[in-house]
Amino acid sequence: RSTAKAVIINDKKVLLNKCFDKNNGSYYSLPGGGQNKYETLFEAVVRECREETGYTVKPIKLIGLCETICTDEAFRQTYPEYAHKMYHIFLCELSDKKQAAVLEKDDMQEYSEWIDIDSLSDIKLLPKILGEQITDILNGNSNVFLGSEYISFNHG
Repeated sequence: RSTAKAVIINDKKVLLNKCFDKNNGSYYSLPGGGQNKYETLFEAVVRECREETGYTVKPIKLIGLCETICTDEAFRQTYPEYAHKMYHIFLCELSDKKQAAVLEKDDMQEYSEWIDIDSLSDIKLLPKILGEQITDILNGNSNVFLGSEYISFNHG
């Protein structure tokens, strides 16, 4: 499944979704989600950010690509379309700083939160491969392809 995720920076903070599930506990994820059939990645990241956060964004450029492959057989059988995901990560800016109503949160999403860029190394950001490299990505010191990660359980 192809997903479009956003790194939205405003006033030295990054907008993240606070999430919880029984397998991963509390964690953060980038706003964004699955690309619909015949939808561009730019269209997907704009739609998903609007639905999940209430903010309208403008994608600027692709800053990262990574994939996760879920190893849990029960999950693979029940949700095959979510067991292997490609994350297309875009640097985005706010089109409007005014937040509208959240239309559709992800199943594991509790709320969205602005996190200080300096605090990113102190939080659990999933996928792990992204969380380990987020500071380098923001500083322009990372390859666009972040790598592949086998995960026990799916997450946002």
